[in-house]
Amino acid sequence: MRPELPIAVSTAPPSGWHVWWTATRPRTLSIAATPVLVGTALALGEGAGLAWFAMLAALCCALLIQVGTNLHNDAADFERGTDQPDRIGPLRVTAAGWASPAAVRRAALISFALALTLGIYLVAVGGWPILAAGIASLLAGWSYSGGRHPISHTPLGELFVLVFFGLVAVAGSHWLQLGAWSSHAWLAGIVVGMPAAAVLLVNNYRDLEDDLRSGRRTLAAVIGREYSRLVYVALMLLPYAVLLLLASQGRRGALLGLLALPFAVSLIRRLYRTAPGPQLNLLLAGTAQAGFALGLLLSIGLLP
Repeated sequence: MRPELPIAVSTAPPSGWHVWWTATRPRTLSIAATPVLVGTALALGEGAGLAWFAMLAALCCALLIQVGTNLHNDAADFERGTDQPDRIGPLRVTAAGWASPAAVRRAALISFALALTLGIYLVAVGGWPILAAGIASLLAGWSYSGGRHPISHTPLGELFVLVFFGLVAVAGSHWLQLGAWSSHAWLAGIVVGMPAAAVLLVNNYRDLEDDLRSGRRTLAAVIGREYSRLVYVALMLLPYAVLLLLASQGRRGALLGLLALPFAVSLIRRLYRTAPGPQLNLLLAGTAQAGFALGLLLSIGLLP
């Protein structure tokens, strides 16, 4: 699978759905899907009967929130002047002139509205915990790029991803199936959330100089490249220690996730060998793939 590569803003815009498919940032949408699979698999392993419609609704809801967040970020960064013509990251449709900021914002609102509609059903299934998680997720999705102090312009972006694309998503998906809390769900959320946070860290590591020029104080911009690499190492390796903890608490199937460890190690080596620049887009895509591989193996291992 080839990752998105930067495209010059002079590139002629494609027609139809391809513009919006690009705007969703499809190479990293697995970040939203993985925790739903893990939370559902854990619930089944703990004796729940599979509620297919609830799982599919949760999956669609998670994807829609991520898509809405990405679209809102696309328009907001362009309007703030953060995305410049010399951007080295994957193409952003607003900055490239493929779509107007107003159109991209409307698409983001539609995504959030559809997620809210599905959320009504999920609340009917899961009650107030799902209501609280859903409201928090929607507000966080908007706050990531919106308001006077967007999360994406602070060192809290990776924590945002860990919480909402790890802990909240796994625990919420688990609750929908089982209707009960489990410490294993929170541990599995850490396993899933850390590689997802590493994807954002690579993104901000790549854009460090541009972010400093535009006034964005991301984690990478605050701690610099050397410490950012160490944080990446921690985010990619600590999930495997949590797998051992899950196994020690009776979820022995979690050890299947260790098969993804060589992939994580190879990406760490690549980070240290890769000079800052567009080539880091390969590492970003690889990090998302490694997180999905870990989550998929963990899901299989947690099934009864």
